[in-house]
Amino acid sequence: MYPGSYSEETVPEEIINEILENANWAPTHKLTQPWRFVVFTGEGLKTLAKKQADVYKESTELSGTFDQGVYDMLLSKPLKASHVIAIIMKRDNQERVPEIEEIASVSAAVQNMYLTACYYELGCYWGTSGITYFKKTHQLFNLEENDRFMGFFFIGKLNREYPEGKRDSIEDKVQWVKE
Repeated sequence: MYPGSYSEETVPEEIINEILENANWAPTHKLTQPWRFVVFTGEGLKTLAKKQADVYKESTELSGTFDQGVYDMLLSKPLKASHVIAIIMKRDNQERVPEIEEIASVSAAVQNMYLTACYYELGCYWGTSGITYFKKTHQLFNLEENDRFMGFFFIGKLNREYPEGKRDSIEDKVQWVKE
């Protein structure tokens, strides 16, 4: 659920720590454990908002693709969440596994975060728009060349009832082979 559906209540730090601890137990080939997180909360949300808006502006002004609406959204969106967690894939320096496996491990870690947040009926959202794919984002988070910035995970208490999930039937997505 998007940050616009979050209340102004702060999620207890114990729950955030549990979310992160569960992320840490994602599958990881050769135990590379490539997930890294940067947690923004309180005044840190304002820091994130300003820095990401600046990265967006610097990255788009020269190419003529700057959009004031996007800039304003980047300044305000983090402030709607209790916590925003930057998601980073730290590439194994020895490259013992293909990069896609490390990306998959980070994705599994984020799924564990989702499941924990849903258990507590929190709103959560993995966003990859905004500054995710800008080179300056690598600089912002001091990433090495082979690391990947994989977006932000927004968390907040909902300002409405927890919604029912929506998915197509699993029968349309599974093929059984019994012989």
